[in-house]
Amino acid sequence: MSEQKTISDLRAMLFETIAAVKDGTLEIEKAKVISELSQVMVNTAKAEVDNAKATGGVGSGFLESAPVAVPDGALPNGITGITRHVLRG
Repeated sequence: MSEQKTISDLRAMLFETIAAVKDGTLEIEKAKVISELSQVMVNTAKAEVDNAKATGGVGSGFLESAPVAVPDGALPNGITGITRHVLRG
């Protein structure tokens, strides 16, 4: 079984794809397929975040969440904290 991939891995692969298209070592059609598949992965991550918000669950680790420090009194009444999703890497 291969190791779990993250959004950072996807980003690195996309930058490699861009470089390969620029230097002529990757065909445009292959780059388009990579782009389309990457968009599917991003859309899946968005759905995962929405599901975690709705259910109070946690994600798969593709996106990593981290608490955000907020000064006292900076949040509106009833809001007790913020979770910001950050990219690994």
